[in-house]
Amino acid sequence: MEIQRIVYPLASDFHGGECVLAMGYFDGVHIGHRRVIQQAIDCARSLGVPAAVMTFDPHPREVLGQSGYTQYLTPLEEKLKQLDKMGVDMAYVVNFDISFAAIYPEDFIDEFLMRLHPKHIVVGFDYTFGHKGAGTAFTLQEHARGRYQLDVISPINRFGEKVSSTLIREYLYSGKIKEANQFLGRPYRVSGFVGHGEKRGRTIGFPTANIDLAAPYIIPKNGVYGVRVWYDGRAYNGVMNVGIKPTFENERKFKTLEVFILDFMGDLYGKQLDVEFLFFIREEQKFSGVEALISRIQQDVDVASAAFAAGSRQ
Repeated sequence: MEIQRIVYPLASDFHGGECVLAMGYFDGVHIGHRRVIQQAIDCARSLGVPAAVMTFDPHPREVLGQSGYTQYLTPLEEKLKQLDKMGVDMAYVVNFDISFAAIYPEDFIDEFLMRLHPKHIVVGFDYTFGHKGAGTAFTLQEHARGRYQLDVISPINRFGEKVSSTLIREYLYSGKIKEANQFLGRPYRVSGFVGHGEKRGRTIGFPTANIDLAAPYIIPKNGVYGVRVWYDGRAYNGVMNVGIKPTFENERKFKTLEVFILDFMGDLYGKQLDVEFLFFIREEQKFSGVEALISRIQQDVDVASAAFAAGSRQ
């Protein structure tokens, strides 16, 4: 997949090629987003032109000062990986800043969008653009003037709820991994590098890898999870603790992510790990002492091992 970072206004020598273009922020690249993007891919293949996606960096809500958008389901690098896996040919990453946010919808179409030469555009039902989000799918249709065709994709519903990035965030913050993963269409995934922690785990028989996240991922609710760990092209089962380790830390304010990888021996310091959250095991809790903690960790490992053996994603 080719990636082009573009800014407003476009350079005078910028020349986009004909394409079918899906537009949206697509945080999470969830099953609703995938329907939009897949429609663009299918249409592009039928027309014999590249399938392109226009997305934005950073999140418009972050630039406009709206709370809750400093962490992401799919930070940019992860989002681009997901688009590549889907078969997208070109990703336009638009620098979203205050000047871009101020463009009037008609100017966005005429001065920016049309220079990408889309033959066909695909958006979700709730796509908005331009100054104060005044542009909608209706605006795109009204200003097409025969220059492009437009598809507007209806929402997908699961569990009686509309699939959305906002709801997936809420599920993760609540530890509802099953629901989040069903909305995503895949396990929720974070990536990071193994750092040096307090090395307490090895003294109690459960050596853990401390994950320093490589990007501002959303961190799920504090607790213990069954996870899949990807390292050097191989997958391993594991148990991850997300939280503040209250048995040992009384004043810790920040979360840590520590994973005990089942059936693995080796030095992981400085190595990159990708971790997929599969199921929630229990809340994080404070124990009376080390022996009680060890006993509970063993129970967690037993629960996770049984679930893995049964092929459970809960």
